[in-house]
Amino acid sequence: MNPCKFYKCLADDTRLKSIMLIQQADEACVCDLMAALELDQPKTSRHLAELRKCGILQDDRRGKWVYYRLHPELPEWAKSVINETAQHNKDYYQAALDKLLSCKLSANNCC
Repeated sequence: MNPCKFYKCLADDTRLKSIMLIQQADEACVCDLMAALELDQPKTSRHLAELRKCGILQDDRRGKWVYYRLHPELPEWAKSVINETAQHNKDYYQAALDKLLSCKLSANNCC
C-alpha cells in the first residue's frame, strides 16, 4: 500500500465516512451505508468500488447485496490511521453511525 494512494483514496467525504463506518461496524452492506450516508445506490457503490480498487476494502456478495469490510491485508500503519481517525473524530460521523447501527439492528433491516 502506497501512502500517497491511501490518502488520495480517503480524500473524499463519502469515502472517508464510509471507511470509518465500516471500521466501527466491522462490515456493512451497501444498503446500510446508503441509509447511513443518505446517498443513492449508484453513488454509494461507486465510492465503495473505488475503495476496493485502492485495496482498502474487501467485498463479499451475498445474494443481491454486497458487504464490505476493511481488507485483511491492509498494512498495520493504514489500519492504525483509520482507527485513530475514527476514535478521535466521532463527531464527524456519529449521526451516520447511529443510522447504520439502527439499520443493522432493525428487524426489517435496510436491505
